[in-house]
Amino acid sequence: MSTIQLNIPDKANLDPNEVSRFLAAKLYEAGKLTLSQAAHMVSMSTGDFADILSQHGVSLFNYPASDIQKDALNA
Repeated sequence: MSTIQLNIPDKANLDPNEVSRFLAAKLYEAGKLTLSQAAHMVSMSTGDFADILSQHGVSLFNYPASDIQKDALNA
């Protein structure tokens, strides 16, 4: 896994965990990560990460059925 460093102004007062979860949710929404990859990125189970998706208005079902099958096999 790669590491990326983001420089965010202190006065933005952002929680690093929330930023990571938001980014993972948006990468999932954009189809850049599978559900299991996004959950792994933020050290969460796929079930817990599904709750994060709903908090950010991201649909759980936004990728092809073939990816759902791959995730099920990897679970």
